[in-house]
Formats: sequence, structure tokens, C-alpha cells
Amino acid sequence: MRTLETPHIHNMKTKLTSTLEKAYYLEPLTPGETGFLLQLEDEPSIRSLFQTASSLREKFFGNKIFFYGFLYTGTYCRNNCNFCFYRRSNPTPHRYRKDLNEIVSASLELARSGIHLIDLTMGEDPLFYTEEEENEKPTFESITKLIAAVKEATQLPVMISPGVVSPRVLDSLINAGADWYACYQETHNPELFKRLRLNQDYSARLQTKINAQQKGLLIEEGILVGVGENTGDVLESIHVMKELKADQVRAMNFVPQEGTPMQHTTLPHPLEELKITAVMRLIFPDRLIPASLDVEGLKGLKLRLDAGANVVTSIVPPNQGLAGVAQWALDIDSSRRTIAGIIPVLRQCNLKAAELPGYVEWMTNRKKIIMNEIQHRETTIKPIKEVLQ
Repeated sequence: MRTLETPHIHNMKTKLTSTLEKAYYLEPLTPGETGFLLQLEDEPSIRSLFQTASSLREKFFGNKIFFYGFLYTGTYCRNNCNFCFYRRSNPTPHRYRKDLNEIVSASLELARSGIHLIDLTMGEDPLFYTEEEENEKPTFESITKLIAAVKEATQLPVMISPGVVSPRVLDSLINAGADWYACYQETHNPELFKRLRLNQDYSARLQTKINAQQKGLLIEEGILVGVGENTGDVLESIHVMKELKADQVRAMNFVPQEGTPMQHTTLPHPLEELKITAVMRLIFPDRLIPASLDVEGLKGLKLRLDAGANVVTSIVPPNQGLAGVAQWALDIDSSRRTIAGIIPVLRQCNLKAAELPGYVEWMTNRKKIIMNEIQHRETTIKPIKEVLQ
């Protein structure tokens, strides 16, 4: 017996079809349409969302996927973020500072495996953030030496994630050879930001990304999912990412961390990150969107690729004492967070590893586009509610 379709279900299907078609043909979605997609709950609708996201990725990138090697160079941090395993007051994590030779050695191992970019990430180490740095005197010499050494040894693009830094430090990072600057806001709701990033300045963190972009660095922006945000907050984040003209955007489900005030937070549903990732692909069809191995490891990779991601991040060389962030040990020393572990998953998705020249070409073209676009950008980023008035 055939089930009759109610008018409501018919209208929802019609709205979904028209919204996805609009996105596929690169017509800008309204906040209402974007919010509608973020709130999809039934499996057939979510599958259609993912299929459209994958089709848009293919339209702009073919079947090619990029790989990022991840090196957490140091786990000391001056900040006390409520969500972070490496928050200053947490006695649980193993703390380390890897020296230049160790990081160069790990970088070379990643380069030989076929990585397209080396991501050098660190906490806001108190060793670097001295009163001198705050007075605009460069004190990041060890980091700039590290960037230069990794760049020279691997001949690969370098992403640097040192936290909030001054314009003068940004100049020194660029002079050392950095190509990307990553500094996640995690939310673009200032009140939620205060609860997540204790005693930190929302505007200063956002401005550092603008400064980096104006100086010629590509920028990555990201949000945490499942930390108290609502659909309106996600819409605000997407709006700010558009205004920032971020070159790489990501959403990542929150993983509660032992020894933190949020360790008993309920895990977000896995679909939440995937839906946001797919919607980001619709909004940012020509940008880079990561599928991180840091949340569910290799087992979660296919779902993230199916949702439209085109970069596999958090690839970590095994047996070198290097940690992840959300999952500090997951799949690392078992060699599952390696390109050898990833390739079979790509084959399942009818995808393949990109060649390095293709990644470099994308970066070069993107830098030309962004330098032209930011000349016409307003100096401040208005909240979405002000833009819609």
C-alpha cells in the first residue's frame, strides 16, 4: 500500500529541491535557505544535501583531494580555554616542546609520503608571548627559524597556527616563508566566545586574521560544533567567514576533554559537523574544506568526504611523540593517520590524491583573487542582523 504524501512533506521536498538547485548553479542562498539546510533531519534530505555538496566539489576540484601533515610542535599554552585539553591549568596532558631537528625530520617524513602542506601548530607558548612581543618587538625567532628550516627542507607550503600575534610578528612569519595563517574563532557569537575562550578578546582574534590576509597570507577560519551554539550562531559564523573571504573553512565536532570544565559535555550528533560541512561547500564551492582525522580518526573520513570536504587534515607521522588536538593519540602510532591509510578510503569514494603542482596552482590563483577582493572590503565586519536590516 502506497503511503500518501502530505502537503507539508511535498512542500518541504519542493523547497529542498529548489534550494539545492539554486546552490548548484551558484546562486547565493539567503540566510533563511541556509538555515533550512542546517536543520534538515530526515535521511533522504541529508543525502541530497551531501550529493549536491559532492557535485559542487567535483565542479571546482574534480576528484582530487589535498593532504595536510600536522605537527603539534608544542603543547604549552598561556590560555585557559574551557574546551581545550591543553589549557594552561589542566595537569592531565603530557607537555612537550619539540626542537627544530625533530620537527624538520617529521616534516621530511610527511613530505616523502606525499603531503601537500605542512601545518605547524602550537599553543600560545608563554616562552614566546613576553612583554617584548606585546610591545611589537619580534620574539618569535625560534618559530621563524622553524618555518624557514621546514620550508627549505621540504619545499612545501607551510601553514602556521601560533595564536594571536602582532602585525610585526606576522611580518616575520611571512619573511620566514609562511603561506597560511590559521586562527580559529570557534564561534562568532561574542558571548559564547567569552565562555569558551576565557579572558580573550574576540575582536583582537578576528582582527589578527584580517591583518594576516592583508599582508598576503591565506587564512583558515573554523568553528566548534556542540559547544552551546544554535542555528543562528552557525549562520553568523558562515556570514563572518564570507565577509572575511576565508580561503579555508571548517567545522569540527567538539570532543570533551579530560581535566577541563567541559569534560562532561554531551557529545554532539555526528551529523551536525557533516551537515555544516556540506552547507559550507554550498556557500564556499571554490574553497578548501577539511575532513579532519582528529575527531573520529580514519573511520570517520569517508563520511566527511561524502559531505563535500576536499582536504584531509591532521595527518601525523607515527612513533615520533607527536600529539593530535581533539584526540591526542587516536590512530597515530597505529599508522592509520597516514597517507597509506587514507588512500583506500579515497578509492571507496572514487577520489584520488591531487598532485602537488595542482595545490600550488590553487594557492597562487587564490592569492591573486583575494588580494583584489580585499581592496574593496569594508574595514569592519558587521553582524548578519545589521546587514539584513
